[in-house]
Amino acid sequence: MAADNQNFFERVYAVAEQIPFGKVTSYGAIAKYLGAARSARMVGWAMNASHLKDEIPAHRVVNRKGLLTGKHHFDGTNLMQQLLENEGIVVIDSQIQELDKHFWDPFIELE
Repeated sequence: MAADNQNFFERVYAVAEQIPFGKVTSYGAIAKYLGAARSARMVGWAMNASHLKDEIPAHRVVNRKGLLTGKHHFDGTNLMQQLLENEGIVVIDSQIQELDKHFWDPFIELE
């Protein structure tokens, strides 16, 4: 099973690497794109482990409501928010504002 998880994580990373600057997606959107719609939590686990790979823009993956639920996995208290704000995304109280404007759906964009 560990090999299956590793393969799934690599597939998650391949999608996350394609999220454009200034855009975000959700754990669930990545899971749905990968044909594992009920595996949003597993996508979250992959993002939590992504610190081992510098090229993964994990800060661009949020929950379905735009909450920065993974922020405690970043160094510093507000690094995830700062990275998003540097890309022009407004974050108030750990939630992305105008989520629809910034949302990137891999199911649509990568098909």
